[in-house]
Amino acid sequence: MRDVFAKIQASTTRADAMKRDRTYPYGTVLAERRGPVAVVGGREVIMASSNDYLGLSVDPRVVEGAARAARRYGASCTGAPIMNGTTGIHRELEERLAVFLGREAAVLAPSGFQANLALATLLGRGDTVFADRANHASLVDAARLGFGGHRRYRHADLGHLRRLLEATDPDCGRLIVTDGLFSMEGDVADLPALKRLAGEQGARLVVDCAHDMGLLGPNGRGTPEVQGVAPDLVTATFSKCFGSVGGVLAGDREVVDFLRHHARSLVFSAALPPPSVGAALAALEIIESEPELRERVLGLSARLREGLRAEGFETAGDAPIVPVFVRDDERCRAMWRALLDEGVLVNAVSSPGVPVGGELVRVAVTARHTGEQVDAIVAAFVRARAQMPWRAAMPSSSESSPKVNSQDGSSLRAAPSAQARMEG
Repeated sequence: MRDVFAKIQASTTRADAMKRDRTYPYGTVLAERRGPVAVVGGREVIMASSNDYLGLSVDPRVVEGAARAARRYGASCTGAPIMNGTTGIHRELEERLAVFLGREAAVLAPSGFQANLALATLLGRGDTVFADRANHASLVDAARLGFGGHRRYRHADLGHLRRLLEATDPDCGRLIVTDGLFSMEGDVADLPALKRLAGEQGARLVVDCAHDMGLLGPNGRGTPEVQGVAPDLVTATFSKCFGSVGGVLAGDREVVDFLRHHARSLVFSAALPPPSVGAALAALEIIESEPELRERVLGLSARLREGLRAEGFETAGDAPIVPVFVRDDERCRAMWRALLDEGVLVNAVSSPGVPVGGELVRVAVTARHTGEQVDAIVAAFVRARAQMPWRAAMPSSSESSPKVNSQDGSSLRAAPSAQARMEG
């Protein structure tokens, strides 16, 4: 008889081996966190692994926004939004975000993950979702939870997407789903081409702006603003640029109202806690009034990427997400450990975060980093590589990616990534 827990042993054995050789990169405990610096194992390290791109999670105004909401409404709503979980600030944030994103309406979710899971409600029998292979796991799970079909196209390969669309029953409902800014390689989707293709094929377009809302575009509205495209629906999270937690879906009012009343991840979950709402409201005000934060972090990320390329590291993208490709799981974890020993905390990313062969060290800068800290990160990479017995086999930068040449990120364009090359 097969034991459903049998698969656990292999995972446990692998994790134990990583811990023995000090290359277990998951769940690193931060004893303290002070903006771009954290305390790990009793010593200060440069925090280069956070998605807090604008540094707002520790901004006193955002912290006070959370505290003020907690004092007025408490720590939790203790109920679903459609029941007793909607307060005045929940509705205020929804209305403010709808205006910010240029949409008719918006609805909050307890997390960005649950905002994307809400899309499953749109996928009935006879419908098909077409998803970029590099999409976030929450979009993958939304497709799996829906009753419709699920087709995945090679990353950024619109020719492949077209063939999949053309091979599908023309009478089925079609939904194209993509990240705006991809979370691992830092490249962006080609939204104008996706929008044109959606129009030709009678499909709807949904864009997850988790990593770009608040960051890209003259007003911080994300990749759709940069590329001048209005998707049928936008999803996003507050756990990146907004320094809080929670999610949002924004679009036409009737679509948003349908999700508000039917999406299981919204209807059957406790509402976003008031402190998180208060923090997100304060962050939105800062994002709208202080574009220099976006300018600063984009400039720092360009400095980091150029410094790494000058030292021969292979990297990509032109956003605060700076991937350094290692292309081997064991080497990736060893590089993570060496960097931590050198005083820099990054993320080691292996399958299923990226395809096998696409392993990378993910570095992220924030508006709170200094130029000196960015240079220190580059120097740490050089020292860490020198410690590796396989350093001669490290991938080197053999091509350049488009650079940010305007401080609002308006030069960002879609480009084939390393993952696209592997899958192609």
